[in-house]
Amino acid sequence: MIRFVVCAILVFSAVPQASGQPSVSEDLYRGMRWRNIGPFRGGRVLAVAGSPGESRVYYFGAAAGGVWKTEDAGLNWSPLWNHTSVSAIGSLAVAPSDPNILYAGTGEALRGDISGGDGIYKSIDAGRTWKNMGLGDTRAISRVIVDPHDPKVVFLAALGHPFGKNSERGIFRSMDGGATWQKALYRDDHTGGVDVAFDPNDSRILFAALWEANRTPYSMTSGGPGSGLYRSADRGTTWQRLEGHGLPKGILGRIGVSVSAADSHRVYAVIEADENALYRSDDGGANWQMVNRDGHWVRPWYFNTVYADPKDANTVYMLNLGIYRSSDGGQKFTALLGTHGDHHALWIDPMDPRRMIDGNDGGANVTYDTGRSWTASDNQPTAQFYHVSTDNRFPYYVYGAQQDNTSVGIASRSDTGIIDERSWTPVGGGECGFIVADPRDPNFVIAGAQNGLFTRFDRRTGQAQIISPMADNARSHAAIDNPHRFQWTSPIAISAAEPDALYIAGEVLFKSLDNGMSWKIISPDLTRNDKAKQVSSGGVLTPDDSSSEYYDTIFALAPSPLDKDLIWAGSDDGLVHITRDGGKNWTNVTPKQMPEWSLVSMIDASPFDAGTAYMAIDRHRLDDDHPHIYKTTDFGKTWSEAVHGLPANNYVHVVRQDPKRKGLLYAGTDNGVFVSFDDGSRWQSLQLNLPSVPVYDLTVHGADLIAATHGRAFWILDDIAPLRELNESIAASAVYLYKPETALRVRVMGGGGGIGSRGNVGHNPPNGAMIDYYLKAAPT
Repeated sequence: MIRFVVCAILVFSAVPQASGQPSVSEDLYRGMRWRNIGPFRGGRVLAVAGSPGESRVYYFGAAAGGVWKTEDAGLNWSPLWNHTSVSAIGSLAVAPSDPNILYAGTGEALRGDISGGDGIYKSIDAGRTWKNMGLGDTRAISRVIVDPHDPKVVFLAALGHPFGKNSERGIFRSMDGGATWQKALYRDDHTGGVDVAFDPNDSRILFAALWEANRTPYSMTSGGPGSGLYRSADRGTTWQRLEGHGLPKGILGRIGVSVSAADSHRVYAVIEADENALYRSDDGGANWQMVNRDGHWVRPWYFNTVYADPKDANTVYMLNLGIYRSSDGGQKFTALLGTHGDHHALWIDPMDPRRMIDGNDGGANVTYDTGRSWTASDNQPTAQFYHVSTDNRFPYYVYGAQQDNTSVGIASRSDTGIIDERSWTPVGGGECGFIVADPRDPNFVIAGAQNGLFTRFDRRTGQAQIISPMADNARSHAAIDNPHRFQWTSPIAISAAEPDALYIAGEVLFKSLDNGMSWKIISPDLTRNDKAKQVSSGGVLTPDDSSSEYYDTIFALAPSPLDKDLIWAGSDDGLVHITRDGGKNWTNVTPKQMPEWSLVSMIDASPFDAGTAYMAIDRHRLDDDHPHIYKTTDFGKTWSEAVHGLPANNYVHVVRQDPKRKGLLYAGTDNGVFVSFDDGSRWQSLQLNLPSVPVYDLTVHGADLIAATHGRAFWILDDIAPLRELNESIAASAVYLYKPETALRVRVMGGGGGIGSRGNVGHNPPNGAMIDYYLKAAPT
């Protein structure tokens, strides 16, 4: 069977472009389409909501995957947020008095792999369309609430810039449905709002929590003088800071608060302090008692949320690694059955508390029996991947590590016409890091994880052998106390010029010629090795050393595909080195114009010219969202910046070269994919139908471009031959037929040609030959 696939006209403009204009009109290649291969396995969810009058309708907001809706009680989910300017959702609320009105607060609060928001959005048609309602510089909105009786009265808690100071933070109020906002409660430019709650029986009364917290590339700090619990009795016009009367003394960290609808005098607050604990007030917040400190709750800066049951004042829920419920006012908790660990958000139906939706690190799940059973999350393609690679099989497999889950090796197509759970499997390693299949034998896969863990997976036996050069697990230790410093996503590479050579990187570069059975250090410390930036993280209240804060490490690694002795290395503290003799000698080739302490996110060594390389530089953890790409053609002696055409506040994760056409480049940014047809002189969108989502990595396999998104799983742009063929002569042709890629006859047991009849699965490419052409004029 031949399948003709029409791409829109693709031409180079023969007329010189004005400054800032793309070299190729985006209208001319919009006929190409990305396809989602999955896996359909949920990612981190921070926000959930339901409709009190519609028992089958729920919403969730993914950490970097937008807003989703179900109208069949969680059996199927539909995206509502494909093409907004940001994809990170920190909070959601449905107006209790009008289910058509929704508010979505964008941006995640304080993790290392977060994406920023651009304010508060509103929908008046149950999520079909959205409008940005302002507060663009809040960056991270942790909670939004709507008055139970008046949908025009809205409050939100905004943390502000997680990686820097700014003034648009705290508790905000709107009395006109989001048209205007007032700063209702503000402390200073490094303290933000983290929670806000109405008294469900009297919306003039509110409780709010401020949180002094921030991150740097090498630390996370929770707690300070700015943190505190507040109460207002006049709709947020004035606020009283609650201190003493049973509340903990000293420095406070993250606080969660909830008021019982069954009894307005009952208020619960979970407070990070010298001793993280649950506090209860029985008189509307005047006096408090510690009711539970039994250690259910770890990493309070990451969780610390509490939810009062709307019908029973003594029933209360706490979220942390698990979901916990108390029926005696918080004195004793029992764990509920959950579908995944790490729980962030809970919505309880105010009319029927048996009905809830939970947001966790594995997706969103619905219950109708108070948590005894939950819907699955294998219908949510919101996986967050860090990197992507492929192997040499047919069909080829795509590899990546999913945050908060396992590694994945997933088929790029299947014999059944769909890509479902039969088409993928874990391949060792863990939730983060690089994965590389052995080019000599795809049965073997090298995978990484946090804390310096590396494995070699044997597909034939299903076993993963640990091959780490550092014996001890680094978790819970400060970086300075470890023999080596391995980052959350420590690089792994196999040299295309020397397939026996396996490399991994900490602060030094390790090489193995025997599949990781032994390692040799082939570099000095290639970082700044600033000991002051290697101390324990977390702040004065809760130490937290997960390795995402480990600093002074090699973050990017690129062996040359042309020269086995040429290796590029870039650090997270802003240094670039090169060796041209296999590691015997290293030269610092850091661009002089690159700002200090920049993270070298990715280096791509040229397949055409050994002296050419491209670098993606990421400075968002320094509160700088601008794009930075550098290029060298002389082994790093000189560098030029290549960012013309990229949006001003869209930082770059990766830049890749097309292996067939010199000068054809692809860039993955925190909001999508871009392409350059002229070696980086100008960039333009290659988004097409790809949702707005962070793209952490890209790779080219044959004629396919594969994207690792950090919020919407894996996507493939099949057959990029038209992009490779673009030239000025096409513009003069009345008809043009692009040279088709080699087509292979494949077996499809399910019949049909691709998508199949099942939902919630990845898509196959069309069967048969893909033939691309264009007509200069539309035929009549």
